[in-house]
This record gives sequence, C-alpha cells and structure tokens, in this order.
Amino acid sequence: MILREPSPDTPVETRGNFIDGREIEAGDGTLIDVRNPATGAVIARIPNSGPADVDRAMRSARAAFEGRAWGGMDVRARARLVNRLADAFEANLDALYRLETTNNGRPVNETRAQLSRLPDFFRYFAGVALARRDDVIPVEGNYLNYTRRTPIGVVANCTPFNHPLMILCKSLAVVLATGCTTVVKPSEYTPLTTLKLAQIFTEAGLPPGVFNIVLGLGASTGKALAEHRDINKLVLTGGTEAGRLAGSAAAKVFAHQTMELGGKTPVMVFEDFDVERAVNYAAFGAFIGAGQTCVCGSRHIVQASIYDEFVERLAAKTASIRLGDPFDPATQLGPVISERQRERVLAYAGYGRDEGARAVAGGRAAQVPGFEGGYFVEPTVFADVRSDMRIFQEEVFGPFTSVTRFEDEADALRLANDSPFGLAAAVRTRDVARAHRVAHAVKAGIVWINDHHRLDPASPWGGVGDSGLGRECGIESFNDHFDVKSIMLATGDGPFDWYRDTAGQRRLN
Repeated sequence: MILREPSPDTPVETRGNFIDGREIEAGDGTLIDVRNPATGAVIARIPNSGPADVDRAMRSARAAFEGRAWGGMDVRARARLVNRLADAFEANLDALYRLETTNNGRPVNETRAQLSRLPDFFRYFAGVALARRDDVIPVEGNYLNYTRRTPIGVVANCTPFNHPLMILCKSLAVVLATGCTTVVKPSEYTPLTTLKLAQIFTEAGLPPGVFNIVLGLGASTGKALAEHRDINKLVLTGGTEAGRLAGSAAAKVFAHQTMELGGKTPVMVFEDFDVERAVNYAAFGAFIGAGQTCVCGSRHIVQASIYDEFVERLAAKTASIRLGDPFDPATQLGPVISERQRERVLAYAGYGRDEGARAVAGGRAAQVPGFEGGYFVEPTVFADVRSDMRIFQEEVFGPFTSVTRFEDEADALRLANDSPFGLAAAVRTRDVARAHRVAHAVKAGIVWINDHHRLDPASPWGGVGDSGLGRECGIESFNDHFDVKSIMLATGDGPFDWYRDTAGQRRLN
C-alpha cells in the first residue's frame, strides 16, 4: 500500500468518507492509492481516517438509530424501504459490476454473476423482518412469560477486498432489515463499489446516518472502529490474526461479534465419483476469484485409486484456463489484488518446491500482453503434498491448490481435519451414507456435497476454530442483531408475604 501527499496536478479523483448521506473530507491529508490490479494504474485516492473521523461516523450512526426517521420507522415501512433498496441495486447492476471489476480485477463474467444475486439478500431479510414473532414461554405457576426483541444498535463492519459488495451485503441487508445502523470500513484496496452503493441507497430513500463509510487502513482506521466505545456489534471478514486483534478490542466494550476469518478448505474426492466432474469442480473451487476466497478449494484430498488420473487431468485443465483482460468475456482468470499478494502466492510456490511437493501446473508470475503492470499469477497445482507441508497447512489466498493422496474414509477425514481452520469443506462421492457420515465428521461450518461455493441468503455461513465465530445469513444472523428482553407477568391475584410464612413458602424464585 502506497501512501503519498496529494498533488494538485494529479487528475485521479480523491474520495471521502460517506457520512450523513454525503461524501466528506477526512484524514490528515495523507492519501492512499487505490489501484486497478489488472493494470497497476491508480484509479482513485482515499483518506486514511483517524479516530476523530471514526467517532464522527459513529455519532452519526447512533443519532440515526435513535432518531425518528429510522429508529421510529415501523417494521412494515422498513421492509418496504429495504425492498425498494433491492430494486435500486438491481437497476444499477451494470454500473456496479463494471466498477467492481475495475477495482478488484475479477473477470466481468464473475462479477456480473455474483452481484446479480445480491438484491435477493435484501428481499430475503425484508421478508424475515415481516415474519418475525416474539416468543411466549410456558412457565410454572400463574405467570405469563414473553420476550421482546429490540435492535442491537450500531454495527461496525470491516469488509475485505475479495468480494467487496457480496460480503458487505451479507451484513448490510440484515442490519437494515432489523433496524440497526452501520459504519463500514471497506478494504483500502476496494472501496469504490461500497461508496457507490451508499450513494444509490441514499438516493433511493435511506435516511442519513444509517449507512456510513470510513476509509483507510485496517491497522489504523479499522482499529479505531473496532475499539470504539459505542459499537454494539462487530462484523469482520478477513484474516485470522486481524480477527483476533479486532475481536479483542471489541470485547472490551462487550460488543457482539461475527467473524468470518481464514480457511483451508479440504475437498475429499472418493473413487466412486466421476473424475472429470471432480476435476471441473476442483478448478472452479480453487481458481474462481483468483482463489482469493476463504472457502476456495485449497486442499484436494484424493483416493489413491484415482489419484494419478485426477492429478493429470487437473494439471491439463489448469493449463487451459485463459488469463487476460478482466473486461474481455473470454477471460477466465484475472489478477490477484496487489503486487504484495502476488509475491505471497509465488513465495508459497517456492515453499512447495523446497519441501518436495511436485509442481504440475503454474507456480510463476504470468505475463498478459497489454497488461504488463497487472498482478497476474499462473493458476498453480502442487501434487504429492504431505500434511506437514506449509502449502497444506497455511492459507495462500491465491489461485493455488494442492493434491494429497488418501487410502480410506478414515484417512480422508484425518487429513481433512488436520488444520486449525474450520470454515468450509467439500465431499465428492455417490455413496449417500458416506456423504452424510463425512459431512457430519469433518470440522467445518459449511459442507458442500458434490458442489462448491454455493451460498443462499437463508443458509447460515461461518466457521469454527481459527475460521471465526458467529454466522452470517439465515435466521441465525437476523436474531443476533437483537437484544432479547424477557418479561414475566404474574397473572394470579393471591396474597403474597414472604416474611409472614417463610418456612411454608414453596419456592423463592
């Protein structure tokens, strides 16, 4: 990340924080370059917001939460507004997916397919808000016990560079449907579509202060947001160490937390599954989004009887993947997000070679004609990988996968669970009983059987172990945006005096 003083001669636009429905200046004058990863060119500059900027955004969000325009809105009116926001999102899809492609380098085919589903998240949670009911709880004696849920308050949300809008919308949809407000700190690499969405939603009628944005580095702006004394919930998607730091800060104010952190997805391929189909899923799971996703298929664990055929076919499939201009519909793989990330992927290729794994595809920087400044990496496959190797244990976050041999079901599960992570896992088999056994036994919050990357607004999303805590999507996420109050009403009319007949009282509470 390059910090520089602004120059009056620079034609690149400078963006600001989005607070109270408009962009404003922020930071101390130091700017951060935002680059197109396909070309390396600077496409915008943003401020590095400080604690005062974060505090301004938080105070705005708190005022909106407690104010009449948003806090006083009834649930049906809010659901109608959230559905209107979904319509506005859909009406601006073309501009959003093109901007996202420019900002994070994913091929336009991928961004179009991913972003076109995001309005569904808003519509789903608007429906959940309308269907929600509080509980009446049967209790002993003449009492009526019921619950009331109230929106939790201000949600601080730190989003990553790999899926800027999708990961934002998983949280933003439920924030809006529950009546909370949010301050979002997007990745300093990819803030542009987040800013665009805030503008679209404001023009569609979202009250000021409900959706605020602070721009800057994770180590400074993200830290100031996570440790702010007034947050009620922290949502973070990112690396495990970043999650530990932010989570520790938020714990000091007892904020609720949802963390989707690192992953090292095991894909167990059994001999009864079609090898060609398994290879096609392997390429998709490993290389979609240039492998920059916490659930990418990074560890392929393949039964010995089909291992050699699988490796040979995967190497051929990988070699056929077309790198190029992300805006060219023929392009199948774009760049990684930055020069730093490319160097990380290449370093892991070096670790694999040094530890004795066999490189069967890629492992080098890629040169794309006309895009010499871009951060392209050849899609990479290493075979004969042991579980004690770094490329088996550590998250690479790039177009990089490994293949490891297993003998039987117990061996497959041993290898799959040999990881501190537990976000996602996948199983390839035609044996229904085995599929359920393995899905039950593997250490993961998400399991795909004969599929990969599938996501639905109604399906809970999150992991265990070093992959984080809490769940996004589904009723689980919705409920975690409320405080629950239990109300106990005595319906009897009999006399009560504990101190008149203490020995004869049947119970104290």
